[in-house]
Amino acid sequence: MKDKKLLLFGEGLYTEIAHQYFTDDSEYEVVCFTKDDEYINSSQYLGLPMKDFSDIEKFYPPSEYDMHIAVSYTDMNRLRERAYHEAKEKGYNLVSYISSKCSNMSKYPIGDNCFIFEDNTIQPFVKIGNNIVLWSGNHIGHHSEIHDHNFISSHVVISGQCVIENNCFIGVNSTVGHKVRVRKLTLIGAGSVITKDTEQESVYVPSRSTKLSKKSSEFEL
Repeated sequence: MKDKKLLLFGEGLYTEIAHQYFTDDSEYEVVCFTKDDEYINSSQYLGLPMKDFSDIEKFYPPSEYDMHIAVSYTDMNRLRERAYHEAKEKGYNLVSYISSKCSNMSKYPIGDNCFIFEDNTIQPFVKIGNNIVLWSGNHIGHHSEIHDHNFISSHVVISGQCVIENNCFIGVNSTVGHKVRVRKLTLIGAGSVITKDTEQESVYVPSRSTKLSKKSSEFEL
C-alpha cells in the first residue's frame, strides 16, 4: 500500500499514460481524477472517481492529497499552465514524475509538475523549470535551461548552453544547436534543425521529404 495519495487533473490518452506511470513507477497511489466542471461527462474514469475541479478541495483537501496536472500541449501549453496556477491557488502541492529510467546528471532540482519519461539524458548543470513534459528519449545538453510550461517531444536534441523560454513546443527528432535561445511560444515542427535564435511566437518546419519516381525495388541496398 502506497502512503502518498495523488489526484490527476485531466482525461484522455495523456492522462491515462500518466496514471500508469505514477502507478507502476512512483511512490504515489492515484485515487481520483478531476477536471473543469463543464467537461465532465461521467462520475468515474479508469475505475476511479471523477470530481469537479471547482470544489475538489472539499473532498480531497490539499493537506492530505497532492496533485499532478496531466494535460499535454493544448494551446501551446497554456491550458496546462492555467490549471497549474489554479491548482496552486487551491493550495495543492504539484508533484513531478521522473522516470526511474531517466539519466539525470544535473545538480539542480527539477521543478514541480514536470513529467519526465524514460531514456531522457539530462547532462550536468541543466536547469529544468516548472510544468514541463519531456517525452521519452531526449538529450538535454550541459548548462542548458528549460523554462516553464514547455513540451519537448521524443528524441529531441537540445545542445549545450541553450535556453528554451516559456510555452514552447518542440516536435519529435528536432535538433536545437549550441547556445541557441528558443523564444517564448515558439513552435518547432518534427524533424527541424534550429541553429539560430528563434523569434517569439514563431513557427519552424523542415522541408518535406521528396518522393522519387523510382520504385524501391530498383535500388540496390
